[in-house]
Amino acid sequence: MPRISPRRRPATQPAPGRDDAALADDQITSCRQVGLPASARMLYAVVNANGTLARGLGAASAARLATGMYQVVFDQDVTAAGYLGTIGLAGAAGVAPTGGITVAGRTGIQNGVFVQTFAGDGSAADHPFHLAVLA
Repeated sequence: MPRISPRRRPATQPAPGRDDAALADDQITSCRQVGLPASARMLYAVVNANGTLARGLGAASAARLATGMYQVVFDQDVTAAGYLGTIGLAGAAGVAPTGGITVAGRTGIQNGVFVQTFAGDGSAADHPFHLAVLA
C-alpha cells in the first residue's frame, strides 16, 4: 500500500483557542497614517484563480491573461507605487495552495499591475492571490 508523505496531505488551520478572539479584538487599533504623506493611499485586490476580482480597495478590475498571468487595474496611477503579492484564497478561511508569485507594473498601463503565479515546481499555474499597492 502506498504511503502518503506529510507534504501531500491537505493543510488546515488550527482552531482558535477560547481567548484568541478576545485577545485579537483588544489589539485592534485605529488606521492612523503614521509617517506617510496625506496623499498616500493603500490599495488592494483579492483575485480568484480565474481572474475575477473578489474584492478590493481602489481596484477597478482584474483579468486572467493566460495560465498564471493576471492584470489588476486600479483607480489611479500606480507607476511609482510599491507592490506586494501573496498567494491566498479569496475567502476568510482555509489554507492557500503552494506556489509562488511575482508582481510588477503593467507595461503600457499606468494604473495596472502585472501578476504571475506559479506552482510549487515553478511552472505557470492559476492561483488566487492578494495584491497590496502603496501608492
